[in-house]
Amino acid sequence: MYRYFSKIIITLLLAQQVFAQTSFLKQQLKYPKVKQSYNEKWHAISANLKAKGIDSANYKILIRIFKEEKILEVWLKSKKADKYVLYANYPICRNSGSLGPKRQEGDLQVPEGFYTVNFFNAFSDYYLGMQINYPNQSDLILGRKPYGGQIMIHGNCVTIGCIPITDDKIKEVYLLALFSKGAGNDVAVDSYPFKLEDKNLEAAKKSYDKTMLNFWDNLKTFYDYFEKKHLIPVIRVDKTGLYII
Repeated sequence: MYRYFSKIIITLLLAQQVFAQTSFLKQQLKYPKVKQSYNEKWHAISANLKAKGIDSANYKILIRIFKEEKILEVWLKSKKADKYVLYANYPICRNSGSLGPKRQEGDLQVPEGFYTVNFFNAFSDYYLGMQINYPNQSDLILGRKPYGGQIMIHGNCVTIGCIPITDDKIKEVYLLALFSKGAGNDVAVDSYPFKLEDKNLEAAKKSYDKTMLNFWDNLKTFYDYFEKKHLIPVIRVDKTGLYII
């Protein structure tokens, strides 16, 4: 009897979750700028998804940010696929701060590390915006109060610690992330100082101290994992603030 009721409860909870996800997506698509973006972009996006073998009804998304190269990559993975595929590269149109992680409010830095989108802002002053969950656990350990927050991927071409990709491009990225979230998937965001190839890290030794280089070596473990497998590992944070698989 207990198992029977447990199955009913799980089924009801899953149904409730699906309803909430569907309602979230439908509500977002009613907002003027999201609706306009959908009308302008979704037909072409759907065609591109089909061409790349991506199931538009259920896919996961990974956004990778490379600060020095000023590139935002979008990777997608269908539910039944065995790896992520590159969907597109988008230029980051303005930089803020310098290379290195964000450690305190007001330092103008773009965070470096592993995040998820925790808020879709359909009424952003920068056309559309997606907020990442900075500070994460690593930031809380390694940073200093006040940590700051409200780090967004958004339109327009201004920034004081955010990632701007123009109004036209945020329409596409916002929709791609929105439909992934609407299918019940987290929107993963990996933010790097640059492409963490060995030659780039070796060159960085001339300009950066050991603390920074050790942090980037930590990020490189996950950069290399994805480059090799095109999959996202389960990431945790140890008591010192380092990321671990």
